[in-house]
Order: sequence, then structure tokens, then C-alpha cells
Amino acid sequence: MWYYEKKLQYPVRVSQCNPMLAKFLIEQYGGADGELAAALRYLNQRYTIPDKVAGLLNDIGTEEFAHLEMIATMVYKLTKDATPEQMKEAGLGAHYADHDKALFFHNAAGAPFTATYFQAKGDPIADIYEDIAAEEKARATYQWLINMSDDPDINDGLKFLREREVVHSLRFREAAEILKEERDKKVFF
Repeated sequence: MWYYEKKLQYPVRVSQCNPMLAKFLIEQYGGADGELAAALRYLNQRYTIPDKVAGLLNDIGTEEFAHLEMIATMVYKLTKDATPEQMKEAGLGAHYADHDKALFFHNAAGAPFTATYFQAKGDPIADIYEDIAAEEKARATYQWLINMSDDPDINDGLKFLREREVVHSLRFREAAEILKEERDKKVFF
């Protein structure tokens, strides 16, 4: 059971209209290492992972949807006052032609989201290590977005998201140890 509180997990502020930065941020909306892929990966894997860590996948998967909401808000705020010409100059001309300023699940290069971005192997340890890698890739992407941004308000939100990826990676590493102990006891596998 989830309860939705109608506020963002962390405040999103934007200093100015910047469609180019929005184009880059879309990577975390619909890209391979973005928030949608993470949420779907974890919420799917929870069904075939031992109960001792299933709750963790549920918790982090749910939080990833909160991160998706933050990214969507950032992209919206960065583009809401943009002219069609600014969208085109930022490399978002095709996006604008297809969707106006509506969000659409694609990566920064414009490739649509696909479920092939993530895996569910059915082996608990293999899946949890994929989850660790996913969090580390997301952390790296957030750092690169921060490096490209000159908006201190956006960077504040991106730093929050980057740090949450670190926390998730650490939690998954703890889960990997639990799973290895269970495997060694031959509780499952």
C-alpha cells in the first residue's frame, strides 16, 4: 500500500529557462540508466527475490518514482517558457514537433524508452548486482549533469538525487551480503 503525499521528495527550483539543460536531463527521465528504468527494474525483481530483501526493492523502486517526478518537474520548469525556436536550437525540435513541451519517455538522444534497458535474471545475487551497477551508473550520470549545468538551483536538486543513488547502492550492497549468506546456508538457490 502506498500513500501519495502531493509534494516532491525534495524541492525543485530553476533559475531560468534552459531547454538545452532540459534535453540533457531527459536522460534521467527515459534513458537506460534513468529513474523509470530503475523503478520498473526493482518493482519487477521484488517478486522473485527472497523475502529478506524484497521489501528493500519495493522501497527503493517506489522512491525512484519520486525521483522521476523531480526530473519531470525540472524538465517542465526548464522548458515551460521556451519558444519553439529555443526548443529547436536546443536540439529538441523533433521532440517539440511530436509532443510540444509534454514529457515523453526517451533519452537525451531522442531514442524512446524500452524495457530492454533492464533485466530480471531470476538469480537473486545476479539481480542485486545489476541493481548496484544501475545505481552507480545513475550516480555517474547525475555527476555529469551537474558538471554541464550552470544553474545552482537545478544543481541543488541534482546533488540530492546523486546522493540518493549512493544510498541506494549502499543498501543494495548490504542486501548482496545477506543474499550471499543465505546462498551459503543453502536457504535458496
